[in-house]
Amino acid sequence: MSIRPATLEDLDAMVALENRCFDDDRISRRQFRHLLNKGHAALLVADHESAIVASLVVLFSRGTATARLYSIAVAPEARGKGIASKMVERAEAEAWREERAWMRLEIRKDNAASIALFESLGYRRFGSFADYYADHMDAWRYEKALDARLKPRLDRVPWYEQTLDFTCGPACLLMAMQTLRPETQTSRIQEIKLWREATTVFMTSGLGGCGPYGLALAAHKRGFGVEIWVNDRGIQMIDSVRSPEKKEVITLVQQDMEREIAEFRIPVHFDVLGADALEAAFDDGAVPIVLISSWQIYNEKSPHWVVVSGFDEHFIYVNDPFVDYDDGETSIDSINMPIGRSQFAQMARYGKKGLQAVVLIKAEDAR
Repeated sequence: MSIRPATLEDLDAMVALENRCFDDDRISRRQFRHLLNKGHAALLVADHESAIVASLVVLFSRGTATARLYSIAVAPEARGKGIASKMVERAEAEAWREERAWMRLEIRKDNAASIALFESLGYRRFGSFADYYADHMDAWRYEKALDARLKPRLDRVPWYEQTLDFTCGPACLLMAMQTLRPETQTSRIQEIKLWREATTVFMTSGLGGCGPYGLALAAHKRGFGVEIWVNDRGIQMIDSVRSPEKKEVITLVQQDMEREIAEFRIPVHFDVLGADALEAAFDDGAVPIVLISSWQIYNEKSPHWVVVSGFDEHFIYVNDPFVDYDDGETSIDSINMPIGRSQFAQMARYGKKGLQAVVLIKAEDAR
């Protein structure tokens, strides 16, 4: 048996194997072709006596150090011979070659053989998804650090998915509040309510997102301690807005927020909060909400909020409220996303001025 990268010449055999191995949740011919051509995936096949007896698909998250083992199929007559474990080991090597430090996957809760296989290969169960598969079966979530030195604590910050294109900030605030007060209820109505309080009204186009001042005020009014770090005293996120009327509204909104921040004596630091200070604040119990540019992850030139969920020697981990379903991702790709420290520093800035903003959410106001 030999394991090698798949090519378009293997397409018919891979589709046939997929249909033999699975009754539903199959990868279609069109999906296989797309994965072979798109460049953000590794597809492997195992040959035995001129026939393909196994296939495997790994997806590489754009802009992060995570790989996702999306599918593995082994022909019935080839099972029980160690082929699956060899395929997974080769997949891990491919992921490491692509500078991915973590491998993640989902497994059906009734698939005892797969659970035993991946646990024997060092994968750790770290969560579950209800009603995940087409037949409504739940899934376990597993992960493995491809470098044994990567052992951050990543169970502190819960994840919440934004339900609208412009509510990443409120979704992040819900994650932070639930971290500090587990009884906090997360729902779409709460997400929208926070957005109504924190929005800048307008953004690059359409409805506005939320800036650091609005998020800080919304958290403060709910009894949380907040601290703001921004590197620019000017009007935030206004450069890409063309309409003079919209610019005037954004300016008025920020000025009113600044008045409230001064009235409530919320600390504002006009400086950059570096990675070491960010980690120290996290270790001290704060939950950092960080503004990033989504260009490196989603190829979109837009401001975007994420929640820091952990640190280790090499990476800063974030919970991203956005899931790029169009690119084949699921929520597992947005939870505890590892981002290299130097890459995070480049990502945590937005616009021509390089706006850097962090809102530290704390359990209560210490003043």
